[in-house]
Amino acid sequence: MNNLLTVSNIKKDYFTENGEISALDDISFEIKKNEFIAIVGPSGCGKSTLLDTIAGLTNTNQGKIKFWTKHPKIGYMFQQDALFPWLSILDNCLIGNKIRKDSDKTLAVRLLNKYGLEQFIHKYPTSLSGGMKQRVALIRTLSINPDLLLLDEPFCALDYNTRLKVSKDVYEIIKNEQKTAIMVTHDIAEAISLADKVIILSKRPAKIKSILTIDFEETTPIAKRTSPKFSQYYTKIWRDIDE
Repeated sequence: MNNLLTVSNIKKDYFTENGEISALDDISFEIKKNEFIAIVGPSGCGKSTLLDTIAGLTNTNQGKIKFWTKHPKIGYMFQQDALFPWLSILDNCLIGNKIRKDSDKTLAVRLLNKYGLEQFIHKYPTSLSGGMKQRVALIRTLSINPDLLLLDEPFCALDYNTRLKVSKDVYEIIKNEQKTAIMVTHDIAEAISLADKVIILSKRPAKIKSILTIDFEETTPIAKRTSPKFSQYYTKIWRDIDE
């Protein structure tokens, strides 16, 4: 079996002073190893809640999340880079290792060297551009060698041009390192250009409206945006979200 994760019939309710709020309703899908999945949907529909549920940061009211590997490691990349300004770039990348009491720096150093940050290993975050900080944030997430990467709107704090470049960098790193990833985004074009599949959620309580397989002859995120297929995918996803 090539599956890494199976999500079955997930339901999530919140209880507030004003009563019960249903966030997720009967969510089911599978993810294969090395797939890049994007999750899109209306604002506030529960995309990040679904990501938190997969990460084990919040419990479900119903359903099951099953990993097909023992003791899976999950890396979570948030909207902000959240780098500690008093730590060097290398020490920032080793935060996860320290939490896991793993003193091996080999992977973090290899990734920093491989992806153009070798001159900044012993410098501090103030010496980096916004795009470079996001690259460091991804390498920090990869330094624990996770089975699954979760990315929650990882490019939303960047300007448009930087966002295009950084999303290309992140895509190439994830594919080069053969990682499985789930990304939440509100940007349809971003989802199409990066993902192998796009999961489209309804308004809250979120249900899966459709799962769209993305298939391009082009291999880079920028080239995919120029493909005739791009507008077809965009229209399909936009209509599903808008219904």
